[in-house]
Amino acid sequence: RRRFLLAVLVSGAGLIMMIGEWTHVPIATSWEIVWMAALSGIVVFGVGVKFLRMAFAAARRGILNQHVLLSFGALGGYAAGLVGIFDRPLPAADFFGAAAFLMTYHTLSSFVAGLVRTRASQAVRKVLELQPDTARIVRDGQELEVPVAQIVIGEQVRVRAGERIPLDGEVLDGVASIDESMVTGEPLPVTKRPGASVIGGSTDTDGMLLIAVTTLAAQSFVARVAREVEAAKALKPAILVLVERILLIYVPTVLTVAATVLLGWTAYGVMHGGIDWTRVAFATLSVLVMGYPCALGMATPLAMIRGGGEAAQRGILMRSAEAFQVLKDVRIVVFDKTGTLTLGRPKVLAATSDEAVRLGASLERFSRHSLAEAIVDYARHRSLEPPEAQDFREEAGHGVAGTIDGERVLAGSLRFLREQGIEVPEGAAAELPPAATIVGIAREDRLLGTIALGDAPRPEAADAVAHLKAQGVESVMITGDNERAARAVAASVGIDRVIAHALPQEKAERVRELQRGGVRVAMVGDGINDAPALMQADAGIAMGAGTDIAIESADVVMMARSLDAVPDVLDIARRSYGKTVQNLVLAFTFNGVGIPIAASGLLYPAWAMVAMAASVTTVLFNSFAGRLVKGTAS
Repeated sequence: RRRFLLAVLVSGAGLIMMIGEWTHVPIATSWEIVWMAALSGIVVFGVGVKFLRMAFAAARRGILNQHVLLSFGALGGYAAGLVGIFDRPLPAADFFGAAAFLMTYHTLSSFVAGLVRTRASQAVRKVLELQPDTARIVRDGQELEVPVAQIVIGEQVRVRAGERIPLDGEVLDGVASIDESMVTGEPLPVTKRPGASVIGGSTDTDGMLLIAVTTLAAQSFVARVAREVEAAKALKPAILVLVERILLIYVPTVLTVAATVLLGWTAYGVMHGGIDWTRVAFATLSVLVMGYPCALGMATPLAMIRGGGEAAQRGILMRSAEAFQVLKDVRIVVFDKTGTLTLGRPKVLAATSDEAVRLGASLERFSRHSLAEAIVDYARHRSLEPPEAQDFREEAGHGVAGTIDGERVLAGSLRFLREQGIEVPEGAAAELPPAATIVGIAREDRLLGTIALGDAPRPEAADAVAHLKAQGVESVMITGDNERAARAVAASVGIDRVIAHALPQEKAERVRELQRGGVRVAMVGDGINDAPALMQADAGIAMGAGTDIAIESADVVMMARSLDAVPDVLDIARRSYGKTVQNLVLAFTFNGVGIPIAASGLLYPAWAMVAMAASVTTVLFNSFAGRLVKGTAS
């Protein structure tokens, strides 16, 4: 920023002197040209020394990039100005001015790119600020305040009402309502009891908790989010790689055109009895100025970084810049059901017998599935004491099995029970709610009873699906649940296509089937069983408070657990890509039209600078004009 401000001040003073020379108004008397040379030298060799070194380093490696082209233009203009001091027909002021303004605009493009990157990370930095610097740890019954960075996994941290939780952990003692809105976007406080996980940066609104730290500060949720954003800024989408490849051809072409113009006008002068050195200098320098790809180099990064910044403001983190290019072409969005389309807090709606609940809870307490937790909670509330179980075994997506009092007990889907040889009558779940997920409990070879569980759809799910449909995107629901329960949930949110009975390993195959024919597919999920499908999809979208495996498998992370963000991110991706294409067309148009005019030698270098400035200004205005998304995530 300091470099840019210095360049603007010095170039502004030079512009005043140039205007004085054009209008024949004396500003610096006889020393005017000397002052112009000094001011231009400060910008070219002072402010621009960094870019000159970069150009020299590239040229030494045989690379002709935009820094090399910039150096030819700036140094060529300054050299022509020095010649003009002693050869008055050459307008030294124009050449000095062209050199200074060329370097100033390059400094501007560098400054703006840095400024936009900074703005794109502001939302994430606010999240990082939520993590306190110190925390109270409990050692030998005593509380000690220590820096968060020094806390190790397993240490116990005391958090009181009104304080922020310093690190991710598990509640050991106490009950409190936790406000996670600043981290996950959830508007309502969540009650945390012993055994519950808590996220560092969230706020304890009431009660006191004793928490066992499960992650170090460097690996915490908010720290991981920050790293993902920084990594995303470093990655280059395919279109940016394409632009850089074009520049590797474009820059040598412009230098070749400039050399051809120099030799051509010189040869023309020799053939016609006299070389017009003013025209030769004007034509050559004007080609270098008009050909300088300042706007072209800014076209793609500005649009992409602007899109990433607007996404971050809505709690959407783009883990890769390539995601912009993929998401713009998505035509199918696949939603996992439990925890994604639904709230992920299932409850027992009905049970055919207390004995089934008691035995089910005995097995399910060893599982971390949300349905298992609901059954265990239901048994606790009904004061049903689960017996001890041995030989616990879990088959992901199917059910659980174990031995209780010497008898084999199974708990799982009715399909799972049938596969295990249990006779399940066709009407076993007929009297249970139609939208319920059914868990059957079997002892030995006999069905003991069934438990019906329900999970309410997210309140914003129907609107999100409707917005996707308006964008021409089809929504598909995939679940390991039974067909009846899946259809009921899908109908409530407006989804027509349902894939039920999909095991974790089958979800990726179902996504692969949807991709046949070149259709771009995005997958939205939050659980461990969603990870293969998230990896298989063209774009994986993970709910921010989901499992680490799901987040690591995704291209986009929605910190705000709101499905409104799904149509928003598609809208941002499409509009960002559209801005990129518009910027490239504008930049190439200015350069394509301007270079032939500059080659004629009729264009003053100062006017070439005006045209180049107009090109940059147009790209900047187009990048920041308008909003990239119509909707607003909750």
